Order: sequence, then C-alpha cells, then structure tokens
Amino acid sequence: MPSSLRLLFTAITTSLLLSACGTSLHRAAPVEDRNPQPATAAVVPAPAASAASAPDAKPPLPGAENAGKAGYYTVKPGDALIRIALDNGQSWRDVAKWNSLENPNRIEVGQVLRVVPPGVDPSAVTAKPIASTAKVESRPLDAKPPVAAASAPTASSTNTSTPAASEDDSMAWGWPVAQSISAGFDEQRNKGLDFAGKPGDPVLAVADGRVVYAGSGLRGYGNLVIIKHNSTYLTAYAHNRAMLVEQDQTVRKGQRIAEMGSTESDTVKLHFEVRKLGKPVDPAKLLPPR
Repeated sequence: MPSSLRLLFTAITTSLLLSACGTSLHRAAPVEDRNPQPATAAVVPAPAASAASAPDAKPPLPGAENAGKAGYYTVKPGDALIRIALDNGQSWRDVAKWNSLENPNRIEVGQVLRVVPPGVDPSAVTAKPIASTAKVESRPLDAKPPVAAASAPTASSTNTSTPAASEDDSMAWGWPVAQSISAGFDEQRNKGLDFAGKPGDPVLAVADGRVVYAGSGLRGYGNLVIIKHNSTYLTAYAHNRAMLVEQDQTVRKGQRIAEMGSTESDTVKLHFEVRKLGKPVDPAKLLPPR
C-alpha cells in the first residue's frame, strides 16, 4: 500500500475512534439497582384532631344543674363543709347526707350542694349568705360515726312541715356563762359576743337542742361546739379548753357543755354566736335580762 494511502486510512480511522469516544462521554450507562428499596408512600398529613377526638371534657360537677337555685350553695375557693353548714343554719352531717358525700372532707370548687332538707320549700328556710371575715382552712372533720349514719332529727324538727318562725322565736334563752360581756356584737368585726374568764370556767347551753358539731375543724374558732335548737337557730361556743359533749348528743338548757379556754385565741374567753337561718344576729337581743 502506498504510504500516502496508508496515511489517509490511518487519519480516517483515528477520526472515527475519536468520534466514537466523544459520543460515549456524553451518554450515561444504564444503572440497575440490584437491591431495590420499596417505594416510599407519599406522606399524608394526619388530620387535625377534631373536638370530638380531643380528650373528653371534664364532666360537670355534682349538682351543677342546681346552681343559682334557692336552697343550694356553690362551693367557692377556701370553703369547708362545716363553714357552709354553719352559714346555712344546718348540721354538716345533714348537708353531707343530703348530697351523698362519701368523704365530707372533699368538696370541689364549683360543686353545688343542697343546704336545705329535701322536700322543704327553700324560699321558706334558705339562709342569707354572709361574707366571712375569718380565714377558713379545710381540716378533717372530727366525726367518729360514719356520714351515712346521720343523726336523727330532734323532737322540734320531727314534723314534716317547717315550724313557723314565731314558734322558733319563742324559745326560752339562757346565758352561756356567768361572766359579763367583754366585747359586743359587730356585724363586720365580731359576729357574736365575747366573755372573758379563767381557764376551766363552765360554758353552758343556752337552750335545749342537739350537738351538731364538736371539734376544731374551723380555723379561728379553736375547740368549737355548735348546737342546733330548731329549724331556725344555731348557737356556737368557741375557744374552749375542753369539750364535754359529743356530736349528736341531746343537751338541755343550762347543761355544762365545755370549759372556757384559749384555743386559737390570745386570751381566755368564750366567743358565742347565734345564727338565725345561718345569719349571725346579735345575741344580746335574745338573751334574757340579768
């Protein structure tokens, strides 16, 4: 082969090879995945929780349907059952029974409690709520008998009808101590009478009745005795050194029920209150002349 022809052939061959190589640089080789991954499903956002799927709303508190009705009381922060009962002229045991309270030491803010006996017209006996200046602290009620065994009504309250106020007002009163009054009634500052004395001086029931509370569960009153005389009147005897009666005990006018002391007081004294349908009234207007 002539040398000129050989050179031409060589040039053509070289040109074709370069062209082929240039083409292969721009064409990606096919790739086969020998370990294929399962296709990832498209992520669909979870629907927002609807009101129905949200945590169940807190059920209404017991008695909520009676809120605002006569004869019912809505529990407020700081309330204690003994205070609610006292302010409504009732025994705390009765209030616990009427509201089926398994534990009278546990009441909830917003809970609505019946504070008049079932079957009684609330408009005839409902106490007027009062603002208490004393600080109230919930403490366990000193009740030995179970709540279910509520005390029997007194003879004056066994009638199914509510006694007329005039009948209750005609009760005979006596003095709780022999000492003279050391501090008078003030609706804002002193909701009763104070009597200064010596430790152990006798404290007497001012009328016949039934002990509905004997304990120290109401802050500011120390050892406290409460007597229910009828459907209208309660009397309270505070700061005693010793209590000589028990809950549900029937007492007679002039009976010694406690000894004067200074529990939760800076001096020895008896603090004496009269509640008419739960509202504090001036005892001096009810006690007989001396």
